[in-house]
Amino acid sequence: MRVVLAEDSVLLREGLTWVLGSAGMEVVAAVGDAEELLRAVGEHLPDLVITDVRMPPSHKDEGLRAALVLRRQRPGLPIVVLSQYVEERYASQLLSTETTGVGYLLKDRVADVTEFVEALRRVAAGGTALDPEVVAQLLLRGRSDPLDQLTRREHEVLALIAEGRSNGAIAEALVVSEGAVGKHINNIFAKLGLSGADDKDHRRVLAVLRFLKV
Repeated sequence: MRVVLAEDSVLLREGLTWVLGSAGMEVVAAVGDAEELLRAVGEHLPDLVITDVRMPPSHKDEGLRAALVLRRQRPGLPIVVLSQYVEERYASQLLSTETTGVGYLLKDRVADVTEFVEALRRVAAGGTALDPEVVAQLLLRGRSDPLDQLTRREHEVLALIAEGRSNGAIAEALVVSEGAVGKHINNIFAKLGLSGADDKDHRRVLAVLRFLKV
């Protein structure tokens, strides 16, 4: 897997490069600002982009805005935002531009390197990886009426889906059977008005987007 990494902290950039290399990924470019990120992606055509949010020159939201540009230029390009902050406005735009290959993880909450690498691979394969804190902060923007119809357990299941977990992982987290998880998911689809004409994976993504109100 070929990766372009954008991180303005030299020590963290070098550390991430080492971690990714140890996991068998090739960091084809490791850059320190958003302009370099855009150039590096155009030059190397990576399989995955990892970017911070706040980078030079203003250290506000350059990295996340660059991610939005890249998604417009290269629809489907897998991108993982790795930051200390949840930038709600642009995070919502990023999560709504495409329904596959996107992640938003918080640096301070990455506690296990193996899980981190697995999340990167999941996004590169077209999946999602969202930190629960990111989900929670976006939810503060308000929920729509259909979501209010979900039971507490259905909210828990949908939150775990938003983290990118499989039915088996959800069942393990909630200490229930996979069959029970499947029933909850079908109830969620029905209450959110997601048609059975769509494939199940697509409906999972649509349910997450409605959960995040993006």
